[in-house]
Amino acid sequence: MKFSVIFEAQLADPTVEREHQVIRDCVEQAVLAERMGFDRIWAVEHHSLKWYAHMSAPEIFLTWVAARTRTIRIGHGVVCMPFGFNHPVRVAERAAMLDLLSGGRVDLGAGRGGTEQETSLCGVDRDRTAQEVEEALRIIGRAWQEEELEYHGALLDIDPHPILPRPRQTPHPPLFLACSRTETLEQAAELGIGALVMGFAGPESVAGMRAAYDRALARRDGDRFVSTVVNDHFSVLCPTIVLDDREEARRIGIRGQRFFAQSIGHWYGGSGIPDEAVVAGADEAAELRRAAEQVVARLHEQHIPVRPASTATFNADHAYGSADDAIAHVERLRQAGADEVMCLVQMGTVPQEACLETLRQWGEKVIPHFRGA
Repeated sequence: MKFSVIFEAQLADPTVEREHQVIRDCVEQAVLAERMGFDRIWAVEHHSLKWYAHMSAPEIFLTWVAARTRTIRIGHGVVCMPFGFNHPVRVAERAAMLDLLSGGRVDLGAGRGGTEQETSLCGVDRDRTAQEVEEALRIIGRAWQEEELEYHGALLDIDPHPILPRPRQTPHPPLFLACSRTETLEQAAELGIGALVMGFAGPESVAGMRAAYDRALARRDGDRFVSTVVNDHFSVLCPTIVLDDREEARRIGIRGQRFFAQSIGHWYGGSGIPDEAVVAGADEAAELRRAAEQVVARLHEQHIPVRPASTATFNADHAYGSADDAIAHVERLRQAGADEVMCLVQMGTVPQEACLETLRQWGEKVIPHFRGA
């Protein structure tokens, strides 16, 4: 069982000063995560998604963290791979340089960055994002293993060129794909790369996603592999706040998740501006349920089918509370098939002191429980 922390750089009240502080706070959390025994950090890539993710240049963030740490793995979770965001050769060059300088600690995930807000900013063709992600992975897998890269595909033609430098890891850093649907889980398995799974719907949903991934693993024949090395690692998101005061942890965590859900709903579903206010003494579980009901009502008004995924980000069944609560939840994720738990701690309304204390509690109590097992 592996343990990691994922960073979105979310913030309520996104003034310039607050934005700068949140990114510095993320660095502080990442450095503490190494001291607390976490195996890896992940940093997302998003563009122009105010509130939801101010992590627009993860390659810089991860390089800064790598320079301040020694052992923790450094993960792109994920690079936006459509060509308008990042040419695949440039991704290969940057990741190899970071792998070299970090001593071979890089993991590289791929994703679509498919919101209209992001694609319109960078001139990305939304109808080609899935194709471009797969072609980018094929190019990167070859660029790191051949003396000169030559590639002639459906979307790009590259005449022979050396791609420099070569990564420290042999033959290259592990590859992953962001997976939110059965189709992308099957794609990851068929491409021979790891799955990064949101998992907001809870352990039962994770078990179903793991089963879909395993079925695809069992029936693949290797024809679609993007590299000579295969990575079948299954990583699952785990929202969490852990404090000595169990009820305070649940209040802070569920409030942060509501901000997360409303922010992602704003950019992915066209809902309203996220609620930035934190009200002392509020019943945050009830507020989260009300927010989910509002989403369902809006979908009904627009005659859009309501599916379980429509309100998954409003599910409060996560690792909020005491260390014992977190241990029990991680055990459920382990039984559901998670190889790695990606802790989502830094949600927009969560104060820095609660983030740091959560990482300490995981390092002192939660992770040792599973290391001992």
